[in-house]
Amino acid sequence: MALTVMDSSTRYGLVSRALHWGMALLFVWQFSSAAARVFLEDTAIDGFLWGTHSQVGVVLMALVVIRAVWAVMNASRRPPAVSVMAKLGHLALYGLMIAVPAIALIRQYGSGRALDVLGINLMAGGGERIEWMTNLGGLLHGELGWALLALVVGHIAMAVLHRRLTNHSIMTRMA
Repeated sequence: MALTVMDSSTRYGLVSRALHWGMALLFVWQFSSAAARVFLEDTAIDGFLWGTHSQVGVVLMALVVIRAVWAVMNASRRPPAVSVMAKLGHLALYGLMIAVPAIALIRQYGSGRALDVLGINLMAGGGERIEWMTNLGGLLHGELGWALLALVVGHIAMAVLHRRLTNHSIMTRMA
């Protein structure tokens, strides 16, 4: 089977698959850093992983925007959704993949602290604290992040269940 860049009606193309699996690996890292922060606070693992959390989050947000643009560009070529529920699940995943880091960036800006990602200064810092921004992040970022993890686990479970309950695997479209 030839590797094509663009999506087709039966299979996702090379770019879609690279974005999907690359982001999956980054999400494993991101959720591991959050779990380490909760369950292994003040350990070497927490220090190592948590130190990357903001940077990986910004990279993931950039990748999800690229992925969404790519999906829109390929909308007429992509494999059809298996069901309305699958389509809604994917929309919820995209929504949270954008909302969670966006809320973190709002909180970061409101904190008045600098933000450097991969050596690039995104927020200078030194500004005044903006309470509603930090409160929004404190209230929603973590909770929506865990909701995103639950949706990701559901996404994986449904792909596996679909394979077990039907005669074909939808995973071959993305593998």
